[in-house]
Amino acid sequence: MNALNIQKGASSHSAYDLRDPNADYEERHTLAVMVENEPGVLARVIGLFSGRGYNIDSLTVAEVDHEGHQSRITVVTRGTPAVIEQIKAQLGRIVPVHEVHDLTVEGPSVERELGLFKVAGQGDKRVEALRIAEIFRANVVDSTLESFVFELVGTSTKLDAFADLMRPLGLSDLARTGVAALARGA
Repeated sequence: MNALNIQKGASSHSAYDLRDPNADYEERHTLAVMVENEPGVLARVIGLFSGRGYNIDSLTVAEVDHEGHQSRITVVTRGTPAVIEQIKAQLGRIVPVHEVHDLTVEGPSVERELGLFKVAGQGDKRVEALRIAEIFRANVVDSTLESFVFELVGTSTKLDAFADLMRPLGLSDLARTGVAALARGA
């Protein structure tokens, strides 16, 4: 313990986590942020997270309205309910931010992520990798005599499970896009 009564290693998510360990439990939230598509906006949004010691589990950004010059930033983060409310309020105060939606609390939403998995192996391991890929409905997007590259779209949990099964079969490289999410319904 130190003078502030903060235990070392109280959180694996942030080196700056100074929150009370007895506070509310941490939740995973998906935030959709509509912003002006101009230089420096992403840096300002991300700076808000890093400046306050909040962790980002996933981040995707793309222009969604060419005529209106707007981009959508999808951020997956974790925190207590109070911290999530603080993040949303602070995001809403940044000038180029038009809207902040917490898809986790606003109702049902659809989340997907794209992953590319390189699996190197021969013999029975190649056959087993193809069999598992078929079960997960993964597509083979590249094949050599020594390896496959699989493409898989689904929830983060599905991609994690696929990676766990491919590791003993020779998973040698992995790339993931991050979560893209939309609210369901009208």
